[in-house]
Amino acid sequence: MQVPGGVHRGAKQYACSVLYHADMSGESWLVAWIGNTDHEASEGKLGQDLGPIAKALVGQPRRYHRLHLLTNYDTPRSQRYCTWLEKRAGYASSQVDLCPMALDSPINYASIYAAVTANLKKAGLPRDGVQLTFHLSPGTPAMVVIWIILSKTRFPAQLIQTSREQGLESVDFSFDLASDFLPEFLQRTEDRIARLTQGGVAPEFSKIIHRSTAVRQQIDMARRIAVLDVPVLVLGETGTGKELFAEAIHAASRRAGKEFVAVNCGAISRELASSELFGHRRGAFTGAVTDRKGHFLEANGGTLFLDEVGDLPPDAQVRLLRVLQTGEVMPLGASKAIKVDVRVVAATHRDLAADVVTGRFREDLFHRLAVGMLHLPPLREREHDTALLIDHFLAQINADARGCPEAQEKKLSANARKILLSHAWPGNVRELYHTLVRASIWSPGPTIDAEDARAALLHIQRPEENILGRPLTQGFDLKELLDEVARDYVVRALQQSGDKKSAAAELLGFPNYQTLGNWMKRLGVESTD
Repeated sequence: MQVPGGVHRGAKQYACSVLYHADMSGESWLVAWIGNTDHEASEGKLGQDLGPIAKALVGQPRRYHRLHLLTNYDTPRSQRYCTWLEKRAGYASSQVDLCPMALDSPINYASIYAAVTANLKKAGLPRDGVQLTFHLSPGTPAMVVIWIILSKTRFPAQLIQTSREQGLESVDFSFDLASDFLPEFLQRTEDRIARLTQGGVAPEFSKIIHRSTAVRQQIDMARRIAVLDVPVLVLGETGTGKELFAEAIHAASRRAGKEFVAVNCGAISRELASSELFGHRRGAFTGAVTDRKGHFLEANGGTLFLDEVGDLPPDAQVRLLRVLQTGEVMPLGASKAIKVDVRVVAATHRDLAADVVTGRFREDLFHRLAVGMLHLPPLREREHDTALLIDHFLAQINADARGCPEAQEKKLSANARKILLSHAWPGNVRELYHTLVRASIWSPGPTIDAEDARAALLHIQRPEENILGRPLTQGFDLKELLDEVARDYVVRALQQSGDKKSAAAELLGFPNYQTLGNWMKRLGVESTD
């Protein structure tokens, strides 16, 4: 049989992209994950034990027309298993499909559900005349759960399992999702919607003043993330409200009412970062005259907000990764780890993905933190929010000034408002607030006019905005300056192209990807693929 894409089954290669003819009736398919026990059985590591899949086939009265086997193991290893299974169970190679599956994790329910659903749909299932049987025994518990859910919903199927004690047996779950679960779920959903709409915006996020869709989308995402108790990474320019989001996530989580500890990693000296975060024992180093709990133990049971996490030194990154992996803290100088229950919300204005590429930030730590991920838009991209924030902050400033000597109720003139609305706000919301405070203080009368607004704006010359005007002083290195520019553009091109070198080379105007590779090697830029 010739398989689409040029794969020939007679050559003992396997694929799962075959769509079978609709006129085939009365077919029965066995669908299962190939588990580690199955592999070891075929490799002779389990003696006489055949493994779950072969046990359901060898010596059993029922024979299937097709074996549809999924694997997230090494493909050649699973190919060898299929060859062994065909011989032991008496199936032809044309009856066996091997489907390599890329999963984020074998215990990630969402990843398993998406991969299996896509695979079965690609195989033309469900289909009249094909009776499905899902084998529950091979694979992880998460895979078992997905088989059960799919058998009761999108892909009606019989369920079987095998064991050393009971052999092969059918499995029946006497529930119906439509009648047993959905009515109660929909009622809960309606009740929840009613509670949310009564108060408008969820109260935990009410401090985030906005009207723009961009911010609304991030709030909706943050509310979903909050209830899952997973690590969160909040990305955004300085002054976009990352700590405000962190506080709201804490308040909307099951940890509300417990400790919320905020730490600015950029303000901790590199030498003391591990001590500050994870604690130390007396005598652990020079100057450690007493024990220190560290911020993780201070936040135990609650939330630890690590602002500017991209500034952590390498040794602290390693320790942070271990805490996230094990749920244990090892204070400096201690001989025994301490269990902690802390949710980590990290934030940075840095491009962490670029830092991973250049080796400045650990890739494994990045993926541990970025389970829940938020991208806060800068103020210049928040349509209509600047005017809303101006009015909100000015009202707040006036309220704070009431009762003070010579306090005046400040108002903005139309021209002053126009100046503020046209400003780019590189410092974002924080810069806007402090600009209004300065304008309120400096304006002599009750009205903040255009001149007051201009005087309150701070114009900071940023080096990257004036790369051609740097002073030619001792230590100036033109080659390093040019490499800095080139490195920035190469990294950005790789990110924008999804790490596809041909596409990145085209973005940069290089004739081919080999030229880009030479530049990457010279600049010390590594690909993430």
